[in-house]
Amino acid sequence: MTAAPEAAPLPPDLAEKLDRYEALLRKWQGAINLVAPSTLADLRRRHFEDSLQLVPLIPAAARVLVDLGSGAGFPGLVLALATGLETHLVESDQRKAEFLRVVSRETSAPVTVHAKRIEQVAPFVADVVTARALAPLPVLLGHAARFAGPHTVAIFPKGRTAEAELAAADLTGVHLTGPAASPKMTVDLHPSRTDPEAVLIRIEGFARG
Repeated sequence: MTAAPEAAPLPPDLAEKLDRYEALLRKWQGAINLVAPSTLADLRRRHFEDSLQLVPLIPAAARVLVDLGSGAGFPGLVLALATGLETHLVESDQRKAEFLRVVSRETSAPVTVHAKRIEQVAPFVADVVTARALAPLPVLLGHAARFAGPHTVAIFPKGRTAEAELAAADLTGVHLTGPAASPKMTVDLHPSRTDPEAVLIRIEGFARG
């Protein structure tokens, strides 16, 4: 397992946009359960910093990112603000999708919100696919494959179930082969810097032929 990505000071413009994002989230939280109430006291670390730690794992040449099951926008909307990547947020809950649109407008995020189920979004190739707290890894890879090309990278934050999910997906080796995996598939684990029990799973070469 490689070292956790180092945190960097936030540019003033990004810090200002995240402040606005947080204010909107706290306002909407009263009407929509956007995040677990138990995380509100530590909102920045549990959600914003947790999302920002994915930035160093994104390829420098990436241009398009898809975030599956975006919920309140973690990590996808935060990554859009931090990187400027063309970002597609897929969220079937109509109220959460509207929240994402409001935050995107008020922070000028380069975001398109798809208010539909993942399987209803027309497939296209993205450079990066992310998802947090959406589904077990084998299911995530099936969803991500809809947006995968030969150079697509998937980055999935996972908690204490990571090892079991890796085993279930047959992704415990570094170079893997199998019916759902490319011979060039690689899997890297990065410890989370916001949760000692969590890891960031980064997968390349998972596109299906």
